[in-house]
Amino acid sequence: MNNKNKWLAAAMMIVSLSPAWAQNDTQTNHAGDGVVTEPMNHETMPEMSHDSMPGMDEMSMEGMEMDHGTTPDQAPSSGLRDPHAYADGYDFSQFPMRHEGGGLKLGSLLVDRLEAVRADDNTTAAYDLQAWYGGDFDRAVFKAEGDADSGRLQEGRTEMLWGHAVSPFWDTQLGLRYDHGVEPDRGWLAFGIQGLAPYWFEMDAAGYIGEEGRTALRLGAEYELLFTQKLILQPRVEADFYGKDDAKRGIDSGLSGLAAGLRLRYEMRREFAPYVGFEWTGKFGGTADYARDAGLDTKETQVVAGVRFWF
Repeated sequence: MNNKNKWLAAAMMIVSLSPAWAQNDTQTNHAGDGVVTEPMNHETMPEMSHDSMPGMDEMSMEGMEMDHGTTPDQAPSSGLRDPHAYADGYDFSQFPMRHEGGGLKLGSLLVDRLEAVRADDNTTAAYDLQAWYGGDFDRAVFKAEGDADSGRLQEGRTEMLWGHAVSPFWDTQLGLRYDHGVEPDRGWLAFGIQGLAPYWFEMDAAGYIGEEGRTALRLGAEYELLFTQKLILQPRVEADFYGKDDAKRGIDSGLSGLAAGLRLRYEMRREFAPYVGFEWTGKFGGTADYARDAGLDTKETQVVAGVRFWF
């Protein structure tokens, strides 16, 4: 066998032993003494159909649909999964069953302001906190706000509320409010709404009904302006309105008090942030007259320093 025939035999052996994927979709045409490769004509390949694939008729797209965790007679018309159902009631032996649909109970405490207040050569203390416990839809809410001078509570407001979610960003609240301090105590029925308004304004609006036909309205708003991920400026405004004169507490009807402030905090951790700032407070109308008669200022600019924390 001459050298030409040896090389031809070796080439034919390699082609015959090479895998299909290595042949680059070519077919071999043996013509004469040479080997010619031509592109494979895919149009001449046998057409694939259900008839040529046994078992395809038995396969159904229904068997490929995603299981949403409900049986056909239990599935809602929209096809969405029932949020209160999980694995048809089955758990995973040693692993606890997941809580869904607001079944998991959690709690949190936010001390938004715990600060020293300096004004007119006098230093007082102030606090503003909120706590809650419950699920995604219903929870118990506790609110407290007040100020103290020389270790004695001057004016305080405490509320116990039931909160119910009416949308992803808003809760309605219903419960009781109790005012206490150096003035006569007052009790109120409280109702309101709290949540996140468009453009990330935190809003809190509440109405109150008290004894002897007393009514009140309280509005509050906060915003957080981030200079960095840790340095945050928080503007805050709060206003109180009363529907009836209460001389024993130095309150007149209409706009009674307004507070507006700026606090710059540095979040050493997300859960803990010291801050400094200032706040302007003012009394109006007959409430201002009561303050002047008692020898108090009707308008003050206060310097504040404190901490904000939550867990």
